[in-house]
Amino acid sequence: MLFTNDTEASLSAAVELVNSAEHPDTLTSTTELDAFLTTHAYTGRVDHDGGELAAVRALRARLRTMLLAPRDEMVAHVNDALADVPLNARLIRHGEVDWHLHAIGDDRPLPERILIETAMALIDVVRTHEDSRLRVCADADCDAIVLDLSRNRSKRYCSTTCTNRNAVAAYRARRATG
Repeated sequence: MLFTNDTEASLSAAVELVNSAEHPDTLTSTTELDAFLTTHAYTGRVDHDGGELAAVRALRARLRTMLLAPRDEMVAHVNDALADVPLNARLIRHGEVDWHLHAIGDDRPLPERILIETAMALIDVVRTHEDSRLRVCADADCDAIVLDLSRNRSKRYCSTTCTNRNAVAAYRARRATG
């Protein structure tokens, strides 16, 4: 395992949230936000209203900047996030998840909790010099983020759709020249 389970979960959630802004936008309703939260189980308060949806949608650009920043800039973004939100660090375990750090109270708004959990995950990324595991999809027509947790750092595409599109294009190019 490259990162702890909670770090991988936070990074995966942040990447999916950022990528939800790609065309088509897949976070346009509270129902879609609820589906995201079902997949990525953030503990604590969820308001299930339009204001919360708007705040989470607005957070996507900031998360994208944080996730794709070079390592030293990533540190500045993480520090800014940690300074912007009142922290309440404690070790906790819930459900089947063993002891791990929660840096923010469960009563804080969901966008703040997402921001801080992403910042905490990026601390691990910075400390392990693994910022190259976050990058833009190699598909020329895609701007989504790739989280590469593979052992050999071979993941190039954000989804099977982009992977398949490029494999078919490469196949056709080989057939045309061969």
